[in-house]
Amino acid sequence: MSLRDWFWIILLGAIWGCSFVFNAILIREIGPLWVTSLRVGIGALGCWAVMVALRKPVPRDPMLWLQLAALGVVAYAIPFALFPLAQAHLASGIAAIINALTPMVTAVISHFWIGGEKGSRTKFTGVAIGFVGAAILVSPALSQGGNSQIWAVAACLGATLCYALTLNITRSFKHIEPTAFASIALTGAAVIAVPVAFFTEGVPHMTRPETWGAALAIGLLSTAFTFQVMYRILPRVGATNFATTTFIAPISALLIGVTVLGETILPIQVLGMLVIFFGLLFIDGRIRQIWQRAPA
Repeated sequence: MSLRDWFWIILLGAIWGCSFVFNAILIREIGPLWVTSLRVGIGALGCWAVMVALRKPVPRDPMLWLQLAALGVVAYAIPFALFPLAQAHLASGIAAIINALTPMVTAVISHFWIGGEKGSRTKFTGVAIGFVGAAILVSPALSQGGNSQIWAVAACLGATLCYALTLNITRSFKHIEPTAFASIALTGAAVIAVPVAFFTEGVPHMTRPETWGAALAIGLLSTAFTFQVMYRILPRVGATNFATTTFIAPISALLIGVTVLGETILPIQVLGMLVIFFGLLFIDGRIRQIWQRAPA
């Protein structure tokens, strides 16, 4: 990859890591359903602004709108709510590390998906290693009887399952212009998420400046901006290289979570993170490449 591509991948990973910190700030004043509502709502407005600025054509097929809207609920509204829900009991860095399991869950789903990419022995070895790492992460909660943390980890894993399912579904929408895809899907997510948030959590009350700042940042920066970049560089760099963002996101989440929010990370949780990273190296084939080069 070129230096320019590496710049965008590192930037995207760092921004997505910051989204876990934004979640931690937002849940201090509002519920998780309002976190996802603000993120997809503000993100949709940002994407539509890009659509207008670039004069992109708007799809007119009603069935396509319904399909993309439903996809947006599963791909964005649900996981964007599950992560802040979990972060009431987990540090930002831990949530980001569990999110790094997404390529592993995707590998399993793709293997059984019709027309999906079949997994190899190396990939499934990486999947097994990754889930061992997840078990190490949750081990402090298991030893202390921390049911809330266990459910929080389960919520994060549920979010990765949503991502894995929708990554396979989106293959059938390759013909849709990326900006239109993101705009319609985020709009569909917002149409569902906002009424549900009103009904279950009432009217949000945000009095702190940092809460407003986090809402704008997670909507415009972590969602609208990153989606525009992601859909444009993904065809050029390929899925394997793009998956490198999952290595970068936890680093920024950990650094900001510990230094700014005062979160703590246990040594055994650091071990769990390293095990997950090792599993990711198996998933994307880097370990196999190293072994193949060794005899030479």
